[in-house]
Amino acid sequence: MNKVVNDFSITVGTKNGSGSSTANNTILRSIFKMGIPVSGKNLFPSNIQGLPTWYTIRVNKDGFVARREVQEIVIAMNPDSFARDLASVAPGGAFFYADDIKQPMTRTDVAAYAMPVKELVRKDPNVPSDFRDLVGNMVYVGVLAQMIGIDLEKIQSALHFHFKGKQKPIDMNMNAVRAGAEWAQANLEKKDPFYLEPMNKTEGMIMTDGNTAAALGSIYGGVQFAAWYPITPATSLAEGLNDYLPQLRKREDGKHTYAVVQAEDELAAIGMTIGAGWSGLRSMTSTSGPGLSLMTEFAGLAYYTEVPIVVWDVQRVGPSTGLPTRTSQGDLSFTAYLGHGDTEQIILLPGDVYECFEFGWKAFDIAERMQSPVFVLSDLDMGMNQWMSKPFKYPDTPMDRGKILWEEDLEKIKNNWGRYLDTDGDGIPYRTVPGNKHPLSAYLLRGTGHDEHARYSEDAALWAKNMDRLKTKYDTAENFVPKPIIMKTPGAKIGIIGYGSTESAIEEARYQLEKEHGVKVDFMRVRAVPFTAEVDEFIRTHDQLFVVDMNRGGQMHKLLAVSHPESATKLIKVAFNDGLSATASWVRESVLMKTNGRPSSAKKAAAKKTIAKKAAPKKAVSKKAVKESAAKKATPKKKGAK
Repeated sequence: MNKVVNDFSITVGTKNGSGSSTANNTILRSIFKMGIPVSGKNLFPSNIQGLPTWYTIRVNKDGFVARREVQEIVIAMNPDSFARDLASVAPGGAFFYADDIKQPMTRTDVAAYAMPVKELVRKDPNVPSDFRDLVGNMVYVGVLAQMIGIDLEKIQSALHFHFKGKQKPIDMNMNAVRAGAEWAQANLEKKDPFYLEPMNKTEGMIMTDGNTAAALGSIYGGVQFAAWYPITPATSLAEGLNDYLPQLRKREDGKHTYAVVQAEDELAAIGMTIGAGWSGLRSMTSTSGPGLSLMTEFAGLAYYTEVPIVVWDVQRVGPSTGLPTRTSQGDLSFTAYLGHGDTEQIILLPGDVYECFEFGWKAFDIAERMQSPVFVLSDLDMGMNQWMSKPFKYPDTPMDRGKILWEEDLEKIKNNWGRYLDTDGDGIPYRTVPGNKHPLSAYLLRGTGHDEHARYSEDAALWAKNMDRLKTKYDTAENFVPKPIIMKTPGAKIGIIGYGSTESAIEEARYQLEKEHGVKVDFMRVRAVPFTAEVDEFIRTHDQLFVVDMNRGGQMHKLLAVSHPESATKLIKVAFNDGLSATASWVRESVLMKTNGRPSSAKKAAAKKTIAKKAAPKKAVSKKAVKESAAKKATPKKKGAK
């Protein structure tokens, strides 16, 4: 049996609300602390507790940490999902299960290990009876650690981090880990090939989720006001603001320089956000698809009145309530034109947790520079799951407050100012904010038709002129939004276009396409709408372009086809979403099937056989044989002849 080292997936099946989160995150962080590239994905139901939930850890020595369909190690702690969990183990894999689950073992092609979880926990007198189920989860951590080689010191360190140094819960959980490891050492014989060995590929890196990163980025970007309403999967972003603002935004006099308000609904949340943005504060809200739908009218108001705000949309599966705890990229088209009438919204598309932090502060700069709403589209997979990242970097540029006029500015220009007057030709007017004491600073904010001085008007020519200016301003945004990330392969004539959290799957697919199939592919990750000149160039210089979307209709594909109609025929839709994150195999097979009619691997093999058969030399046939064959066909068969 050949050893498989640092290259497999581990899935733990438990019940929602059973307290397994601590155990699973301990495994994840321990492996990370061993220097091995890793990621963790939580697949949980939208109810409060009781239904099956799964946590999958991808371990890969080469750093590929996107989701895989294959599960080599499965730990079953839930009787309700036992049969499903057992069926999910790859042949030759390892199956760990609590021995109080009395269900038949129907697999002979996997290594099965029964664990006396409840028995080991009951033996520890320091575990209160009402904590036994929670602490019991740590038994499987210990068993797994012994069987695949997780360093117990790293587990201790992970628990210290999780419990913030509180010794009593650290000791209680670590005792259960040791009990599981000691029992496994004494009672289990290794029958599977999976091992962990220390590496140094996570040195200098951190591990966090996208919502926490976004909250920290917003704080470092100077957020002063946030209004929100609870919704999965965006709630933890606002909770991150509440956690970190008191620590990072302190004044000597003890007064707060920020406000975080839980509104009564999403309408109120964005309404408050617009009010704060108009008053000159760096203002934001966070939500997901259903909440964004409710914000639509106010989003149009902010666009037309030109109030800078930031809206984080952590996407989940729709339409309607959809799948609240599954991931998607289904809000892109909706957000691009959010608001009735001729609205075009600025969108930022972070591709990893580092960019969630970076775009957290950049979004405010862009919003104030453009005097417009800026929507940041993350998703559940990026927002709520654990990812490796380089450490966050403090913003290296001063805040860009955009075109704000203060008293001395108004005094210099005298009467040559109107709130919606474009004096620079970029579509961006100058603004004032409350607190400016100059008599010319005041104007009446209105969502109705207005002239350049914010005066009410229904004049057709003025309306058209103002809308044309807003279009010019939107086009100007191309100069300020993040440019795409482009990765090239020498000799590649085809390209993949992706965005958001699909990057990890696409990068792994590119590696597999070249190594296993000889297909060289360039990759461009779009990071903003409107599209920049680099996007135009990438499309122009490739023969075929596969646009990867985690939604049914291919929403990025549609936006690119609309903005690049001359290249629409070479943009190929690669779109699918079942609520799970993208995988390299899905991307790879989609490209192989559609590359200039290139058949997939299976089809290629069949095609080769057919070609070989056709190319085989034919035997010479005599004239006599031809005549005999013809006569035989012409002879009528007797009745009953076969």
